[in-house]
Amino acid sequence: MENLSFEHYFVEKPRSKLKLYKLECVLRNKKFTFLTSSGVFSPRRIDKGTRILVENMILPTSGKILDLGCGYGVIGIVAAKLCRNCEVYLTDVNERALWLARRNIKINKVKNAKVIKSDGFSSLKGMKFDCIITNPPISAGLKLCYRLIEESKDFLRPSGILEVVARPKKGGKRLMEKMLEVFGNCTTIAKKSGYRVYLSKKRKK
Repeated sequence: MENLSFEHYFVEKPRSKLKLYKLECVLRNKKFTFLTSSGVFSPRRIDKGTRILVENMILPTSGKILDLGCGYGVIGIVAAKLCRNCEVYLTDVNERALWLARRNIKINKVKNAKVIKSDGFSSLKGMKFDCIITNPPISAGLKLCYRLIEESKDFLRPSGILEVVARPKKGGKRLMEKMLEVFGNCTTIAKKSGYRVYLSKKRKK
């Protein structure tokens, strides 16, 4: 993981000088190319947490998917490629990340994805998703991550799922406990390299 403080990427307008990079990788047995830059999370390589989440995320066959805090778009773009019958939304507060995500959607020839500027769920009022996926900004503080988990429940359809990747020793255990508190359930669907992928399902009333 890049040794960056959250101020470098969890901001609306990064102040660092723009330096572009290109990553080529294979995820879920498909080839992808990503344009990245300074001022966003993990610009030099796909970070371990995101890679583990992408390789293990459970996706619907149809409906709406949200990549919450998309960065340069890895999670959402892979999801869109795998789920061509889904509408995929990528959101972030970082304007440089949003610019990169839009570029990467075009580079990877994705037709079913849309980028929206949003601080958390602020720009998504009235929308409901079948799946919300996030590599949360732990370094921005647990309070913010707790809020995202709490608010995600209101933006999920009944039986919709929230999937979160984190390291148990770096706040992940607390996030898992918060998911259990909010949803009444939380399952670990993957364990690798010190990371866990947690899944909670919104119960039908």
